[in-house]
Amino acid sequence: MSVDAVMHTEFPAGYVVFFGIDGKVIMTPQSFEHSSTIKSMQIDSLSLGRHAKTASDVYIDFPADENSAPDFAILREDAQRQGKRYSFEDVQLIAEVVSASSARKDYDDCTAKYGRYGIPVYVVVDPYAAEVVVHTQPTGSGYIAAHTHKYGSGKLPIELADGRTYTLDLDELPSPEADSH
Repeated sequence: MSVDAVMHTEFPAGYVVFFGIDGKVIMTPQSFEHSSTIKSMQIDSLSLGRHAKTASDVYIDFPADENSAPDFAILREDAQRQGKRYSFEDVQLIAEVVSASSARKDYDDCTAKYGRYGIPVYVVVDPYAAEVVVHTQPTGSGYIAAHTHKYGSGKLPIELADGRTYTLDLDELPSPEADSH
């Protein structure tokens, strides 16, 4: 599928769509935890102000047609759209929520990609491991620093490159319910 065809395709509601480099299209339904985790991150972003520029599942332009629609992103306050979308250069933080089918992509592929393009902070939120990994100091192949924080360990202040602080409440992130069998 060409990028133009993808941009004009209506995919079923409630599904996450991944495009492999081999041309495969993978569609997986979002879990309740995935959706609730994104909602928690959005609520926590209110500390940046009601009108802070944040986005969830919205395309951001990257070079070489490596466009992404991250689970959650915080943009610079003065970010301006380039046409219909924002540029990767406007991004202060990207967070991806791990699902059963996306663990390798979120931990490996996205870490390399977002680091390569200089995204200042990349956060992997993993409901299954009940932890958050905050990557900082981007390099050409990933990030220099990665710090892991467990769910239930309070409020996590994350410094943004523009001087603002995004505080993620680790006590409010949902975990998959334990199997009661």
